[in-house]
Amino acid sequence: MAYVQMNKNQHVTTLTLNKPKANALSTALLKELWNTFSLLETDDETRVIVLRGEGKFFCAGADIKEFTALQKSEDYESLARFGQKLMNKIETYPKPVIAAIHGAALGGGLELAMGCHMRFVAAEARLGLPELTLGIIPGFAGTQRLPRLVGIGKACEMMLTGQSISGSEAVRIGLANEAFEENELFQKVAELAGQMARKSPMTIKAVLHLLQYAKEARYEEGIEEEARKFKEVFGSEDASEGIAAFLEKRKPFFQGK
Repeated sequence: MAYVQMNKNQHVTTLTLNKPKANALSTALLKELWNTFSLLETDDETRVIVLRGEGKFFCAGADIKEFTALQKSEDYESLARFGQKLMNKIETYPKPVIAAIHGAALGGGLELAMGCHMRFVAAEARLGLPELTLGIIPGFAGTQRLPRLVGIGKACEMMLTGQSISGSEAVRIGLANEAFEENELFQKVAELAGQMARKSPMTIKAVLHLLQYAKEARYEEGIEEEARKFKEVFGSEDASEGIAAFLEKRKPFFQGK
């Protein structure tokens, strides 16, 4: 059974988690996500990816029943490392990955969302890392990404209390980009994704690449790489098309060349 449903529309590919109940992250779902992202990386028809959940939740966390069945301590470490590898793959993906969060994104679900480039939420959604209430800790890089997004103090509070926050609060503290009413969320995200998909794939890839330098506070290296990418992109067919379209007062047609 496939747990990740794929729908393509005008260069936007929507991936929908569909694993009863609550889209829990099992090893099968993690592997399917890995394979799906690997496949779409070289798919020229996909320029933007939207990640969402089917049913009442985005993703309510890890599949605890499956994980507690593991026999060896090495199995837990292998699981954590694979989860971290998947989140890193998404974070450094050469195409924008947008999380559309409704219902709940808890534990591994929030870690998955934090790996995405952007997060748009339903105002009443619940986001949190409640692992400590179960006597465990986040294992898919949540202890590292949450502080980068909201600061050490707020990350410490959220993890040590295990309390979740609303989508509106997530926007206020910088964990999410924007909040919408739940009945508007997916349409609003589709519109934003469509805007991005109409940009040159070369420029999008370059910006996502350069943002990694900014995340790691590598300013001097970042501006050097920016100059190289500026030269590379400015000499492309897409740049010629974009400038010509601007001068001719028409919409550009970018082909990623």
